[in-house]
Amino acid sequence: MADHGTGDRGPGGAGPVQRRRGQGELEAQVLAALRSSGRPVTAGLVQERLGGDLAYTTVITILTRLHAKGAVSRERAGRSFEWTAVADQAGLAALRMRKVLDGERDREAVLARFVTGLSATEEQLLRELLEQAGEEGEG
Repeated sequence: MADHGTGDRGPGGAGPVQRRRGQGELEAQVLAALRSSGRPVTAGLVQERLGGDLAYTTVITILTRLHAKGAVSRERAGRSFEWTAVADQAGLAALRMRKVLDGERDREAVLARFVTGLSATEEQLLRELLEQAGEEGEG
């Protein structure tokens, strides 16, 4: 069987077995690479910052998904784009949570189940954050 560059040579094969990263992990790594640059960068530079082990097309796919989620912005630069992080990892998680909530018909039931699953510490933190948000809305 041919080796297609996955790093997994199978039992008895030589070489390391690379762990397959999940989409969320890749998105977080791409966001971190964008944020660490401090300026708009090309997909090629993102690929370099990630160590070059991801295919360029994979980096483009991740950047495009992050753009669709509102986590990154892009500006035309010649024939390609320069990308900028808009959200951090916590912001990306919040966007995912929002997307799930937006996809449900009974939002009240979803929120109620979410809140009842929180620990006492998490519930107190949520109360404080809601209070802060309310104060900011008034000011």
